[in-house]
Amino acid sequence: MSKIKQDKIAVTVDDSGNLHMNDLEALAGLITQGKPNWKLTRSGDGLTKHSVDILWIEFNENGTFKAKHEDFAIGRSLLMSPFNQFFTWQTTPITKVIAATADSSYVKFETENSEYELSRMYEEATGNPI
Repeated sequence: MSKIKQDKIAVTVDDSGNLHMNDLEALAGLITQGKPNWKLTRSGDGLTKHSVDILWIEFNENGTFKAKHEDFAIGRSLLMSPFNQFFTWQTTPITKVIAATADSSYVKFETENSEYELSRMYEEATGNPI
């Protein structure tokens, strides 16, 4: 049986029971992956989230994971990176696609409980994707 090396981050607990990271740079390395490429805005309250990458995920009827996809579709949920327990945001499944570009760089959609706009971010100087 081989052992897997897992990095550890030192934490301390203060007198009030709050956790404090002793090495914030190490934590930042775990939960960030680079410059954000995607922007998600929720209609109504204007909540905005950014992520480096996105996935569209599908669930079985019992709520367990079924499959991951690169493109949106009715019934899929958006998952914003990083793709681990520290993910940025996950929507409920899409119920309606309102608008979208052919290259999927922009999509406006409704979920079971909200309406969102997802767009790929571009560099102003070059017009290239970030």
